[in-house]
Amino acid sequence: MDRSAALVRLLAGDQAEDRAVSAGEPAWVALRARDRARREAVMALLAEGWPEDADALHAAAWILNHGDLSEEAALGSRLAARAAALGHTGARWLAAAALDRSLMYAGLPQKYGTNIVPDGVGWRLWDVDPATTDAERLANDVPPLADMQARAAAITAPQPDPALAPDWLRSAMRRWGTLPPE
Repeated sequence: MDRSAALVRLLAGDQAEDRAVSAGEPAWVALRARDRARREAVMALLAEGWPEDADALHAAAWILNHGDLSEEAALGSRLAARAAALGHTGARWLAAAALDRSLMYAGLPQKYGTNIVPDGVGWRLWDVDPATTDAERLANDVPPLADMQARAAAITAPQPDPALAPDWLRSAMRRWGTLPPE
């Protein structure tokens, strides 16, 4: 089987998913299981070596960005950066977003400010390293920080059950003082 074509097909399956499901619902549990299976397939294909084409690198990066681990997102960032170097449109943003996700999962501030999370009260931009400039964001196809903060403030979706939040998010909610009492 052609590794690059397999990665692109995995991404097509990922992109066909309806991600408008609430945490804990059966549809969400099933989606996360399919995401995990796609990540495992990507890792098996990458074990044979990284593909040489930008589309396949981008596909692998996108799937890993839907992971649960900092290491998966960090690898996704490296794959996307390589896809960007090969000229893939949109890969710079994905490299930035996956790096931010890897930092967020590790409980660290994001560099670019691409991840918005529920905080038990509303939606907020995950903590952002103040040393990163809007010029750096724009160079990586990321909107200015004020735009991302406005996006977070505009979200009106209900808050998911904090009891279902991963440890990294519950820890941040405690730090922000927004974790509802149990």
